[in-house]
Amino acid sequence: MQRSAYSSERVSVAIGLCVVMLAALPRYMAGGHETRQTLLVMALVLVAGAAIFQWKMLSQSARQTLPGLIKRLIVMLVAGAIVMGAWHAIFTDWISWQVFISHAATCGLLLHAVSLWWTAREM
Repeated sequence: MQRSAYSSERVSVAIGLCVVMLAALPRYMAGGHETRQTLLVMALVLVAGAAIFQWKMLSQSARQTLPGLIKRLIVMLVAGAIVMGAWHAIFTDWISWQVFISHAATCGLLLHAVSLWWTAREM
């Protein structure tokens, strides 16, 4: 059986990727990296556009599962903040809040993607 190219899981990961890119913006703004900041904004617009397109292509039943996946993403982003907070508290000196939220969002998105993968493997 061929898998659908459009799934609510992919949309939730794309939304998570947008959150990660938004969380990285203050880091580049504080560091004075205007070129990287511009590239990141362009990538954000592209990924957000792809997420909107994929959302429009979802079936009605897949759209109904998306709010649950967004809640799961939020939980994983909070878990990522806890994990990275503990990591930086134990292993590093205090870093800037800009770097912390970037690392926390990235960790949360990775946790979300891995949890989706594990759930899919169990089926």
